[in-house]
Amino acid sequence: MKKLDKLILSSFLGPFLLTFLVVDFILLIVNMLKYFDEIFGKGLGFWIYAELIGYFVISISPMALPLAMLLSSLMAFGNLGEHFELTAIKGSGISLTRAMRPIGIFAAGLTILAFLSNNYLVPKINLKTFSLLYDIRMKTPSLDIKEGVFYSGIPNYSIKVNQKLDDVRLKDLVIYNHSQGQGNLQVTLADSGRMETFNNDMYLKLTLYSGHNYKEARSTRGISEAPIEFSRTDFQENVMVFDLSAFQLNRTPENQWSTNRAIKTIEEIRYGLDSIHLIVNDLKYQNFITAASIYPFFTQNKILSPAPEIVMEKARFDTLRRLRILKEREEGSPDFADSTDSLTEGMVVESEAIEIKLNSFNSLSDSNQKGSVPKIKNEELKQDLKIVKLENDPDESQKLTEPSTVAISSSKELRTTTLTDTEKHLLDSMFYERGYFSNALTLALNNSRNLKNSFNVKFSQVDGQLREFRRHEIAWYQKYSQAIACFVMFLIGAPLGAIIKKGGLGMPVLISILFFILFYMLSITGEKWAKEGVVDPLLGTIFSNLCLLPFGFFFLRQARKDARLFESDFYLALKKKLERFISPWFSI
Repeated sequence: MKKLDKLILSSFLGPFLLTFLVVDFILLIVNMLKYFDEIFGKGLGFWIYAELIGYFVISISPMALPLAMLLSSLMAFGNLGEHFELTAIKGSGISLTRAMRPIGIFAAGLTILAFLSNNYLVPKINLKTFSLLYDIRMKTPSLDIKEGVFYSGIPNYSIKVNQKLDDVRLKDLVIYNHSQGQGNLQVTLADSGRMETFNNDMYLKLTLYSGHNYKEARSTRGISEAPIEFSRTDFQENVMVFDLSAFQLNRTPENQWSTNRAIKTIEEIRYGLDSIHLIVNDLKYQNFITAASIYPFFTQNKILSPAPEIVMEKARFDTLRRLRILKEREEGSPDFADSTDSLTEGMVVESEAIEIKLNSFNSLSDSNQKGSVPKIKNEELKQDLKIVKLENDPDESQKLTEPSTVAISSSKELRTTTLTDTEKHLLDSMFYERGYFSNALTLALNNSRNLKNSFNVKFSQVDGQLREFRRHEIAWYQKYSQAIACFVMFLIGAPLGAIIKKGGLGMPVLISILFFILFYMLSITGEKWAKEGVVDPLLGTIFSNLCLLPFGFFFLRQARKDARLFESDFYLALKKKLERFISPWFSI
């Protein structure tokens, strides 16, 4: 490594570490404020809060790294330009891109490190963060009995203390017992008392002195009922023990959060995408089956089959499911050979059946398009089935009488003459006067409504699964886009610092905040478009990087030409050029 590289890296690493800590602290405060009311005031120890803060610091580091890279690279090259070191470097024949190379290599390494952190470290930390945060939320606030206020933090009890001499001694107590769930029917009054915890703060011992205990039975509100029972007990000393287990922090198993996409690696997200795709395909397949069963009249002479791609996807997932069953039996079952043969034969038969269905579906679609689908009458089909049964089963033919056989054979004769007016009138009367036509309309209307409701339900289910599918894709692509943002911010910060030639925390901080706000707004906008299905999830996730990358190339080009974008002389010269260009048009 040359001395120039060491000089540039030394001027960069210090601001980078400082800005990373400052940005991480600011983002930590913002995140902690979201849960301030839920995590504080619970009487937790220092190490619980330290653990939670440590998890937050690591989980927000993917957002802090790009801003730290932008601010530190801008400050580093701004300091070099302010002290004319960058001018000396260019005067010695070294280009700006060569001077940027050591920080560029560092930015590339940081991009790879950020990706590895997003894929492996951050998901595990998010799992622990969600689990600990949930446990803190579920914990009952610490025991804090105040003067003159009813305290109901202890389950089934409401306690009021009119005067607290210290944390142990109490004066003038009122206690309502709600353990029976019948209202304020048990009341305890005491002149004084002592409050002490024992057994590692698992129980509270409340010793009451010089008091009364009132207990009243619940009234049935009957007119002729006997008076309700009422009892009063005086005591000089009464000890009450309360269970404080609800005030302890109970840690829940971390596997309860295993389905959250924020704690998954890329391989786990891909597995989740495959599972969601299976659910969506099954919903579409079941939609066709439900429609065929709801609308039998429509499907008498027409097969309502799913699309070929849906059938093929179902066949693929069924095959994968069978292979998984084979693998599980291979690991745990001694009779694996027999089960393998049967399942393999089942897969072959199933694949052949699906291929036959697809071929019949394609042939049927072709015949529908040509208009050559034969219309088979229902009665003729029944008679044909009966004759086939008689030919194949001689015992069944003996049970039938000769007239019935003659009737079957005679029913095969088709009538060729048209209906007479009397017959037409008779048929019309059967349909209209006996209500067949109105019943058919009512049945068709009910079937249509059921089919519409079924479609609406399935549509909402498919839409919800597709939305979850897009969110999984966004979580997948974010692991790349957040890492690439570090290098994009370097491309913006380093040339911009060379142009500004100002170090410190003044102008660089202001410009960095403006670009980071722009980056954050573009990221939120792109992710929202991707979640709603307006754009592809990949495009929505990298939308902010695509928008900011031209700024980086533009600043790099201007820095190589020693452009003075932030000086008034540059804009005065630009104004004169525009006036010279526009003046000939006005003179005409």
